[in-house]
Amino acid sequence: MAKAIVSKGGGGFGTPLEITAEGKRTKIVCMTGAGIHPLAEKIAEIIGGEAVDGFRKPVPDAETACVIVNCGGSLRLGMFPKKGLKTINLNPTGPSGPFGAFCKEGLYVSGSTVKNVAAED
Repeated sequence: MAKAIVSKGGGGFGTPLEITAEGKRTKIVCMTGAGIHPLAEKIAEIIGGEAVDGFRKPVPDAETACVIVNCGGSLRLGMFPKKGLKTINLNPTGPSGPFGAFCKEGLYVSGSTVKNVAAED
């Protein structure tokens, strides 16, 4: 099974996340408000999943492999880790805001770009 390993970017937080397509969890959900980010496309390509604009097409948690956000430190950066969903923040933001306590290593990485993604078999 192919894995995408996503590491933190410059000034970012977190240890690398392993993203795989398992069962129904095949969607890389973009919650950036700017369509599908190239990082989501790259992860989907590696794992054989599908990148989805989560603002235009809501995806059930049970189908979500990971979530891409661009949160500066208030809500979205911690809302998804609280649900146990692996979250990648495009901004180099550490745990903060009302849900910051849920931004734990293994669930959250930040400052990531396409350059921070590697494929692993």
